[in-house]
Order: sequence, then C-alpha cells, then structure tokens
Amino acid sequence: MEDVIRTVKITLDVPDERYDDLHHTKDQFLHCANTTAKWAWRYPSDYCVTSKQKAENALYERPRNETELTANLVQKGIRRAIEATKSGVARLKKGEKTSQPHFDAWSVVYDKRSATFYRDHVSLSTVNGRVECDYVFPDDPQGTPIGEYMLNEDYEFRMSTLQYDHHAERFYLHARMRRTTDEQEQSTIDSSDVHQTPSDATHQNAERSEDAKHRTVLGVDLNVDGSLAVTSTGAFVGNADEMNHRRREFEKTRGSMQQTGTRSAHLSIQSMSDREHRWMQDELHRASNQILKEARDHGCTHVAFENLTDIRDRMASAKRFHTWAFRRLYQYVKYKAEMYDIEVKQVSPAYTSQRCSKCGFTHENNRRSKHQFVCQKCDYELNADYNASKNVARKLLKRLHSGQKSSSGGAPCQCALTSGTLNLNGDFHASVQATAEGESTDKPTT
Repeated sequence: MEDVIRTVKITLDVPDERYDDLHHTKDQFLHCANTTAKWAWRYPSDYCVTSKQKAENALYERPRNETELTANLVQKGIRRAIEATKSGVARLKKGEKTSQPHFDAWSVVYDKRSATFYRDHVSLSTVNGRVECDYVFPDDPQGTPIGEYMLNEDYEFRMSTLQYDHHAERFYLHARMRRTTDEQEQSTIDSSDVHQTPSDATHQNAERSEDAKHRTVLGVDLNVDGSLAVTSTGAFVGNADEMNHRRREFEKTRGSMQQTGTRSAHLSIQSMSDREHRWMQDELHRASNQILKEARDHGCTHVAFENLTDIRDRMASAKRFHTWAFRRLYQYVKYKAEMYDIEVKQVSPAYTSQRCSKCGFTHENNRRSKHQFVCQKCDYELNADYNASKNVARKLLKRLHSGQKSSSGGAPCQCALTSGTLNLNGDFHASVQATAEGESTDKPTT
C-alpha cells in the first residue's frame, strides 16, 4: 500500500455570527501550544522535552481546565509545540542559534475527531460547539486541485489546517487529501497477462523492460539571486531578486511598525505577514509547476536537486528565508512529481559550481562571477547556474548508473539538455526539435 498526499486550499463560507467562535478557538489553541513550548523549552539549563507522550502526561489537564477546547484540539496544540521543539533541538545540535518556539500565526489543526469533512462542507469544533461551513467552489472546478482531489472520491480527508486571511477577512481550510494505491490490485491487473498470446506477452514484456531501463535526469540548480532555479534544459525559473525585494520591503515596514507598539500596528503586521506568506507560496508553486513541466516535456524520469542540508553554511549569502524557500520548492516538486511517476532525488552539491560540464576540469577560478562560467582548460563559456544544473544532473546519473547490475553496461542514463540528451560518456543525442546549433554544450538564453 502506498499513500499519495495532496493539499487543497478551500475557501469557507462561515456564518457571520460564528466568526468570533473561530477566532476564540484559535486564541485558545495557540495558548495551548505556547504553554507547552514554554514548558518543553529548557535550554540552556536543562534538556528540552521532545516526547509528545511525556508532554501530554504532564500538561494535558492544565489546558483542558484553562480553555474550552475539546480534548483533541488540546492534544493537537501540545503536539504542535513538541514538533517545533524537536526542530529547535536539531538546530542546536548543529551549532545554530535558535530560541524557544512561539506561535502567533492564525492557524488551528483539525483531524477527523475534531472536524467532520464532507464533499461540500465541513463541521468544525469550536469553543462554542460545532460550526457548519460550506465550501466556496470555483465556477468550473474541473482541472483545479478542488476538482482533481477534493471532489475526487478516490481521495479522503486527513488532518487539515484552518487559517484566516486578515486582509480579505476570509477563512480557508488547507485540506490534506490522501489516496491509497493498492499494490494487490495492480498485481491482479498484471496477472491478466496470462490470458494473452505468447507473442503479445513477449512484446509487452519487452516494452516494460525498455521502460524500466530508461533513465533521463533533469538537474536543478538553486540560487539566492537572479533566477530562483535553473534547469539542465536551460529553463530559468522564478525570480529570486523579486522575492528578496518583497522580503526586504516587508521587513523594513514591519520594523517601523513594531516601534509604534500599538495593537493596531500589531494586527497590521500580522495581516501583512499573512499576505507575504501567501504570495511566497504562490510563487513557489508556480516555480515547481514550471520545473515539472520541463521534466515532462523532455521525458525525464528523475529530477535532481542539491542536498539542502546545511545550505546556509555552503551559500554565504543564503538567509533563513532562502533556506525555507528552497526546502518548500523541493517539497512541492517532490509531492507533485508522484502524480507523473517522476522521482525527485537530492545529490551532494560539492564542486557543482566549479566543474566544467563539458570537459570535467574542476577549479574555483572557473567561476568568473555570479553568473559567468569560463573553463580555464577548454575555454567553454556559459551561464554559471546552467553549468551547475548539468553537474547536478550528472551526479544523479552516476548514482543511478552505479546502482545497475546489468553485465552489459547497464541501462542508458542521460541528462536532459536544451536540445537533446547527454550520457555519462559524453555522447550527445539531439532531440527532434533541435537545430544545427544543438550540441552537448548548448547554451540557453535567460
């Protein structure tokens, strides 16, 4: 059995008279989480508590008596704080600076015990009983996440998060939908081959064998400025400069408003933060869709990313914001790729920016500037990020190739480029669309 998870954002039609009930529920839910975080965070004088069971045993009765939350929402608040504490402890072990978790963003976590999910509405537990909220559907949900997942009976509701947009004054449910694929059912379908003629079975097995051998990798290089991502097919995806600008403007405005210190200023900051977060997520979703489109258009079976562990140490100009954006983009591509049977892997980033993707010569002086690569050995010149993306792809190719057991040299592994494919031996195969310019060293334009 294998689970496929999708998250769908649904606008809720909440009765006007029940707005306050949901807001009060959020306040008490965050109180529960912050109370737990304060209790669990004991650094530097003692070890932090990272056991959910230990936290529930010690704290459950207190928030149950202090709030009007149901038992399930109390447990969810406690567990949210413990998860954040675990993350903080992990950062401390790496020598990174962090502090006690604090929760102020508008959100409440619901599962099937605290909410009843239907295909057209949801019933949510609040501090004042249940509230029934209809879903607001687009005029034509076909082809949208709502149509593909939420209205699809093959998917079931799982744990979901309720959020509120202060600017639009609307509630949204970020519903996690799960589809379970039954391997037994697939094997039953496959067993129907016994009813085929020997020639049909032989032909189909040959096709499956050929499909199993095929390996084409799309490399992705991530950046803190310029394009957010560059692929080995020459696609320049997203605008990191625009994201940085938006982030700087937000931090500047927030800093000036924090000096005011009024409740109105605090609410305005919260509203701005929510809008900023949604804008960033939309940009990352668009970038992930473009990366997957490149993979599908070039018949890729794999997408290779740099390993994001400790990326702030490797990229001097990377900030916590970039770390969050890179991880979120990787996660979006990974879960969306499941739908197309494309595997998403991470490889070591070592020397990907210094190695010449044409001759293999590796030297720090090959990188002339942020965006210019000139090989000191063969004079190959191209965009530095595009060069790095081809090296990222090559690292996964080597791993896939070394993992093969065929005595005949293994299955063909190749990197997807702008105008064709390139294998580990340096053999270039032009695509049908390729022009006379197409070669293993093809250079895309930004």
